[in-house]
Amino acid sequence: MKLIIQIPCLNEALTLPAVVKDLPKEVPGFTSVQYLVIDDGSTDGTAEVARHCGVHHVIQHCGNQGLSRAFMTGLEYCLELDADVIVNTDGDNQYSGADVPLLTEPITSGVADVVVGARPIRNSEHFSTWKKILQLLGSWVVRVASGTDVTDAPSGFRAFSKEAAERFVVFNDYTYTLETIIQAGRGGLRVQSVPISVNGKTRESRLFSSTWGYVSKSTLVIIRVFAIYRPFRFLGSLGAILIAGGLVIGLRFVWLFLEGEGDGHIQSLILAAIFILLGAQAIIAAFLADLAAANRKLLEDIRYSGRKK
Repeated sequence: MKLIIQIPCLNEALTLPAVVKDLPKEVPGFTSVQYLVIDDGSTDGTAEVARHCGVHHVIQHCGNQGLSRAFMTGLEYCLELDADVIVNTDGDNQYSGADVPLLTEPITSGVADVVVGARPIRNSEHFSTWKKILQLLGSWVVRVASGTDVTDAPSGFRAFSKEAAERFVVFNDYTYTLETIIQAGRGGLRVQSVPISVNGKTRESRLFSSTWGYVSKSTLVIIRVFAIYRPFRFLGSLGAILIAGGLVIGLRFVWLFLEGEGDGHIQSLILAAIFILLGAQAIIAAFLADLAAANRKLLEDIRYSGRKK
């Protein structure tokens, strides 16, 4: 069996040597262990450093295309190389290479298709309070949307079977982490979490420039994930809230009208009508979005079937 460990990188020339040095050269259950670096438009010579470190395969994007695109480029290349299992790790040396066997063992033993490394977020000194809250919230949303019990959905340290890798289609430009788990859960793949350790912080994250940037982007990702993969629940809940609000305001107007004070509260009647109309539109949109989501799932299945031929 062949294991390929892929490392999406953007200007990781300083940390990449430590990452590669820490990766295992042999992993139980595999006859071949190879490394792949995806250089996402680095300007610091990351690709040259990777080759100097003995990385088996190096792919270079002409320009920075984003983490999700680098991740998918790596998966596609690993599948071309006929990898049986793919491990994804980061180029900032956040994850410990010694934990790679923890990720691959559930796959080689046949009990999982996707394994996600769960970091000790609650006890980590490197995570701010806001980041911990967003990490936990994001994981909860993914569990609801995917039907899995993943405890650290934003973790980038994960392993995939060949079949799982063939199913993924990531549309989100910001991060692949949440979307791939949801696709795995919806596709009937077995997803498992395993506790892992983390190394000391080497640099600030490049996905966001500040805590506010992380909060705003992560919130948008969470909302978008829920809207895309659970559109009926998302839009239907919004519509129900709007209709309920409109009914409350409308009943208040009726009460005041019966008390003889309705003339001064016509604006409440108008506001109630607006809320109810918006709610009805949201529910109609929920039905249409649910049909679109079903169509997307069908297209994903067709794409997967085409790749298997």
